[in-house]
This record gives sequence, structure tokens and C-alpha cells, in this order.
Amino acid sequence: MSKIIALSALALTTTTMTAQNITYPKAPQDGTIDTYFGVKVADPFRPLEDDRSPATAAWVEAENQVTNAYLSKIPFRAKLLKRLKEVADFEKVSTPFKKNDKWYVYKNNGLQNQSVLYQMDELGGPLREFLDPNKLSDDGTVALQSTSFSKDGKYMAYVISRSGSDWQEIYVKDIATGELLTDHIEWAKFGGAQWCGNGFYYSAYDAPEKGKEFSSKNEVHKVYYHKIGTPQSQDVLFYQNPAYPLRFYSVSINDEETIMFLYESGAGSGQNVYVRDLRVPNAQFIQMTSNLDMQYNPIGTIGDNIYMLTNDGAPRGRVMVANIHKPGFKDWKELVPESKHMLDNVEFADDKMVLTYNQDASTHLYLYTIDGKEITEIKLPTVGRAGFSSERGQKECFYSFSSFTVPGTIYQYDIAQNKSTLYTAPKVKFDLNKYTTQQVFFTSKDGTRVPMFLTYKKDMKRNGKNPVFLYGYGGFNVALPPSFSSMRIPFLENGGIYVQVNLRGGSEYGEEWHVAGTKMQKQNVFDDFISAAEWLITNNFTSKNHIAIVGGSNGGLLVGACMTQRPDLFKVCIPQVGVMDMLRYHKFTIGWNWAPDYGTSEDSKEMFQYLYGYSPLHNLKKGVSYPATLVTTADHDDRVVPAHSFKFAATLQECQGGSAPVLIRIDSKAGHGSGKPLAKQLEEQADIYSFIMYNMGMKFK
Repeated sequence: MSKIIALSALALTTTTMTAQNITYPKAPQDGTIDTYFGVKVADPFRPLEDDRSPATAAWVEAENQVTNAYLSKIPFRAKLLKRLKEVADFEKVSTPFKKNDKWYVYKNNGLQNQSVLYQMDELGGPLREFLDPNKLSDDGTVALQSTSFSKDGKYMAYVISRSGSDWQEIYVKDIATGELLTDHIEWAKFGGAQWCGNGFYYSAYDAPEKGKEFSSKNEVHKVYYHKIGTPQSQDVLFYQNPAYPLRFYSVSINDEETIMFLYESGAGSGQNVYVRDLRVPNAQFIQMTSNLDMQYNPIGTIGDNIYMLTNDGAPRGRVMVANIHKPGFKDWKELVPESKHMLDNVEFADDKMVLTYNQDASTHLYLYTIDGKEITEIKLPTVGRAGFSSERGQKECFYSFSSFTVPGTIYQYDIAQNKSTLYTAPKVKFDLNKYTTQQVFFTSKDGTRVPMFLTYKKDMKRNGKNPVFLYGYGGFNVALPPSFSSMRIPFLENGGIYVQVNLRGGSEYGEEWHVAGTKMQKQNVFDDFISAAEWLITNNFTSKNHIAIVGGSNGGLLVGACMTQRPDLFKVCIPQVGVMDMLRYHKFTIGWNWAPDYGTSEDSKEMFQYLYGYSPLHNLKKGVSYPATLVTTADHDDRVVPAHSFKFAATLQECQGGSAPVLIRIDSKAGHGSGKPLAKQLEEQADIYSFIMYNMGMKFK
């Protein structure tokens, strides 16, 4: 690949491109042209990839001024934000969990930026604040990512992230005194703290170059062991594999500290697992699996037996048992065979197992014996999503349940009686009985049957004019089951329909469904989404002038591809933190990890041509009338770097041939989305929903 760069002045000036009397800032440009397999591809806004340069910073500031000026003129934005705060202001509680002899629960009083971890002496007893992440920063931008407890009950390690970054820091608390120890780990990424003996293992990268913390490529993932009471500089390098710098490595240890697992991923859509017997002095890891495209997930151990959830030989998943003395995959025994539905998760519960199945994109729970015999189905309140929480040898079990019209509700489950009892339900300040959800199946372009959920007011008229918020993802084996968000309430109250599509590329129907939306079949995902919009129009729910398409990350790519392929079909487009440059995505942070789903422009001429054919950035055309578009990104997004959104927005502003606005919203002290404080979420959703409603001509009541 060759590159020709003819640098030009990067001074920021305004350009006379105008839509609805908006004057857009001129982005810094150079004359970059890349050559792929003999094809020259211009990348004029390449300077925007340097998100720390003065020219980019000036452009970001100017773009935010334009966006804020536009949004501030929407007459009902302030009222919408007020309503979003009202409907979000209710208590949210997690499933309780037991560690050693104490119980813990996460709780948010309503409008707290981050949920607080509380401790109880016994289940249902008085709550004691144990860790409040809101006290770790003034603005809620420090988020608690995970906690882990030492096996002796003395310590809790907790993992935080700052400003939404994927970089993690680890701290340690003394459980008895609540005192914060001096232990502090930096530059950890993907893995958390795994206790063993008087310390824990964690995964990290070398400290990045100053100024490139959030953009430079992450290579050679390492596993370290940290002993309590010692500085990070004395941590022992436990494992690394420089032969494969673009892979992830992490470890886990069972509760008895007898068996240790090493996980290897990043070069396929699954992971390999290695095992080590900690009872044998100087034991080495033995490879259990050898296919990085398959999923192998330890459920737990009983004695020498290792229970595994895998899709190897079973695209929709099965439960198998391995033995520590003959751990290779060829010696595993099948315990629960593959069914016609997707097996999502397995948990030990007292002396039983609970299997979580995905049936047409919603959860079904089943109780099994430990030797793989089905006992009964655990009946759920309605179609929705459930998450089971339990431990082997522990009688108390819980599950959370939610749907589009049911906020997160916690049930306690009695295994012996097969009975669910309400443990806690939120008290909300809006009437969800006014709304209904229906699941429909439509036919995609190639004849594939695809499900989607529609949620709307019970008295809605199918008059072809209802505003639609069409949401999808379609990738990386991620399913979209029913879920609750208070953010949707004002849109539904004002006559909107929330539509969630279960596109190919997800895990709803197993590995075959996932693969059908990857690499040179990625167009299936866009066809599914476009077909969903067309079905809604054909069936008189809405029209082209009333559809907003929304998606984040891989879903941002979805929105970008669909709006460039069918700009006539949508009124509003919201690509959030999207992957927009499909030719260069693998060159930043951990973008290389997405190659199993996407392929890369370096793989082959055919793969390059396929990516080039749908890459949102490269398929914008001058003079085309594009829908009203609000691109969103954030300065600390080190998952999908802001350069994707920057270059796409600058190009779209230059290409826009119609009068619809093209704006970009660039958040500060925020990242890809994880851990974003509630205050920032509310502001962002007020901007997104007011932009959608205003551009559809909706009135806010």
C-alpha cells in the first residue's frame, strides 16, 4: 500500500456549505491518497485522525458550537430534558449476591450518576454503603466496572474507568474496616481482578505513549500477578505471547483455587481455553481447545470435572463436561445436547443448573439436574429478558426481569417449590399499562425471516404517519432481547413507535445467524434493516417521512451504511460512535479485534472491494439529498476512535445536497458508552430525541 500526502494549510476557516442556514466549519485537510490493490482511495480528512492536534481541537470546538446553537433553538428541548429526568427518577436495584458471609446489592436512588454498592449482614437486612462511585469524581465520570472478592473474605478489588475509556485502574478495599489499601494498578484492560492466594491476576498493556493513550494500537496483552501490599512495579509478569501481539489473554481461578484457566481470543469470533491443576507443583497449562472461531466458556468446576458451555459441534450451544486429567476437547462428554433454541448461559444453582435459552429473541429459563436432565421451566411474567444469579451450594437464587414495558424487577426463586416471589419492583412515575409490545416477522431481501419488536400506545392508529424510532445492531454475536429504558417514554407518550430489529450478525439463532451477517455477507444486515423499514411502511405503521434510524458502534456502521445506500427511505439518521471507515478501522486501539466479523482491507482484493463497496465514509456522494443527521461521538472513546465520526461528518457536510441539517455532537470526558454518568446520558438523549422529533415535525406535549 502506498501513500501520497500533499500537506496543505490546516487553518480552520468556515465553508459556505449551508443547510437550513447552517454554516459548517471547514475541517483540516491534506491530499492523502491510499492505494489498495491498485485502486487509489482519497482520504482528504486524514488530519482529523489526530484527535489531539490543535487543528482538530479547533474543528471539534467549532462543530460543537454549530450543533449546540441548532439544538438550543428547538423550542421543546428543555421541556423534553425535564420529562426525561422525571421518568428516570425511580429507584433501581440489582439482584443481591453473597460473598463469603455478607450480602451485597447495587442500588440507585433515581438520579444518581452511578449506582452504589451496599453491604448487608443478612439477606433483606439494613443496607450499609460499601462503595459509592459517585464520590470518586465530582461529575460522575469515574465508573465502577467490576468487583471481585478474595477467597478468604478479607479484601475486595474494584475496577474503575475514567471518562468512559476502556483503560482500567484497580484498587483494593479491606472488607472488615472499609479502608482503602495503597494497592493501585494502572493501564489494565479487559479482564478485571482474579484472586488467588494473597493477591490477584490482571491483564494489561504497556503504558501507551503520552498523548496517544486513546488512539494508538494496543499490542501484546500481558497477564500480571499482584501481591497485596506491594507496588505495581513489583508485579510479576505471569503470561505474554509476543508471537501473537493482536490477541487478548486473561485468567480465572475456581472458588477452591484448585483449577486455573487461561483464555486466548482476538483472532476469531470465539476463544481458546487452557487449564492448569494448581494442586500439582509447577504444573503447566494444558490446551483444552484449538478453534478460535468457537465459544468455550467454563460454567464451573466440581472436583476434577469442568462444566463447559460451547457451540463447537452445536451452533446453538450445548453443555459438556471435561476432566482435569484428560482436558482435551476430544475427551469431553456431552451433558445437555443442542436444542432448536439458542443456549445463552448456564449457572449452577444450589445442587442444580439453570439454563438460559433465547427463543425468538426473548429469554426462557429451565431448571436442570447437575447430570443434565431437564426438571422444569421457570415461568417468567411475560415475553422479556431475564438474568439469573446464583451459586453452587447456595439455596438463595434470584433473577432480574425486564421487557419494553416492565422496568428491571427482581424475583427470588425457590428451587424446591419451583416458585418465583417478587423481591423488589421499581415504583415508576408513568403509566406503562398504556403501552403494548408486539413481535412481528418480516421477510428480508433474500427471503430470510427476521423478527422485530414494536412498542406503542394501545390506542395507536395505523394511519401511515406514526413517528418510528428504528433501532438495530447486527453483529459480533450480540442479541437484542426486550429491554426497558425510561429514555423512550417521552417519545412513546407523544405517539412514537419504538422498533427493535433482531438482525443477522447477532446470536438470536446461533452461530449460523451470526456468520450470515459477517465479512462478505455483511450486506445481509443492511438489507434486513432496510426491509424492516419497508415492512413498517407497507403495513401502514409509518411513512418515509416519519422514520428515524438509530444505532451505536457496529450499529453506527449499520446506520451509516443504510443512509448511504437508501437516503430516500429515512427522515432522520443517528449514527452513534460508529465504525465509519471500513478501510482503516483495524489501525486504531483494538480495532484489529473486529476483523473476524468484518475482514480487513489488507486481506485480499475481494475483501477490500467488498468493504469499499459499503464503507459509510467512502460511499457518500456529492449532491445527494441525505436525511437530517446527528452523528455522536466522544473524546475518550478508545473503542471506536472519534476519527471515524469526525471524517464521516466532515465528508457528509461537504456532500449534503439537500436542506436537512448534518450535525456532529462530540461529548467530552466520555467514551464509547460504558459507565457514562446518568446526567450525561440524559443530556445526550434530550439532544437525540429533540433532534428526531423536531425534524419529523412532531410537537412535544
